[in-house]
Amino acid sequence: MGEAVEICYPNAFCNGTTQNQPVDETPQQFDSWYEETIDEDLKWSFALKSVLYKGASEYQDIALLDTKRFGKVLVIDGKMQSAEADEFIYHECLIHPALLFHSNPKTMFIMGGGEGSAAREALRHKSIDEVVMCDIDEEVVSFCRRYLTANRDAFCNKKLNLVINDAKAELEKSTGKFDIIVGDLADPVEGGPCYQLYTKSFYEKILKPKLNENGIFVTQAGPAGIFTHKEVFSSIYNTIRQVFKYVLAYTAHVPSFADTWGWVMASDQPFSIGAEEIDKRIAERVEGELLYLNGSSFLSSATMNKTVYLSLLNETHVYTEENARFIPGHGLGNHL
Repeated sequence: MGEAVEICYPNAFCNGTTQNQPVDETPQQFDSWYEETIDEDLKWSFALKSVLYKGASEYQDIALLDTKRFGKVLVIDGKMQSAEADEFIYHECLIHPALLFHSNPKTMFIMGGGEGSAAREALRHKSIDEVVMCDIDEEVVSFCRRYLTANRDAFCNKKLNLVINDAKAELEKSTGKFDIIVGDLADPVEGGPCYQLYTKSFYEKILKPKLNENGIFVTQAGPAGIFTHKEVFSSIYNTIRQVFKYVLAYTAHVPSFADTWGWVMASDQPFSIGAEEIDKRIAERVEGELLYLNGSSFLSSATMNKTVYLSLLNETHVYTEENARFIPGHGLGNHL
């Protein structure tokens, strides 16, 4: 989603710049709008209650907004990452399918995930013994831990091992292997820190060797709508297809993203369970009720419309460090 974060004040121009500002427990209230450029001829905006934080860490531009429609919204490098009102759609789709398709998942490694929502969903699975959440940006983790109250229990859970590091470096030095590896990364934007974690060489040489024999990898894969799926979704799918024997793409509409979103799940073991077995495993394995996902909805989400299906089938682009695709947005590398 979008380019620079623009906060529009009454009787003033939209300002897309960011300045470090301290987090204030009682932020100033004002009548304003968040505006995000989706494309050169398309913008998405909604009303704000307040700006909780707006600044730049060592790695990324960051904003935490309190919106009237979607609650608290996390924006990184000008792109909405998560909204309080509907983040359960994104995070249930990201986390639960891989855990449910695995026969007995014990360990998980989350690349990114600094807001804590992915870890929260993973820790609902009774079989899980350890979740390693590795995020490069301590500032993002710190203020999400402070403001996103829904995830406070996850951050305090003894099964969570929180690591502040580059996920690539952390996986390289890890001596252990994992049942599930999750890519809860920011979208690949030019100048951003994450695009190298979408490349074939990373999947093949670093990530896959850290999976157990029947392990599963899943990653968020960007916009997957009828007009947006060729930005990165089809390319991420095709890249993963070069590395794993079985690859499954699936999608869901996320209202705050103003688009359909995509995920890709991969393994060298087939994904062979049906809707009834998925529902049975949810009932047996997961604490509490899922709000979005069940067996039939997941199988439906893995059925693409004709246009997207043909794009996935015919995609030839493979992510490399030298030949990456980016979606509209900006990273701090573009500010240098």
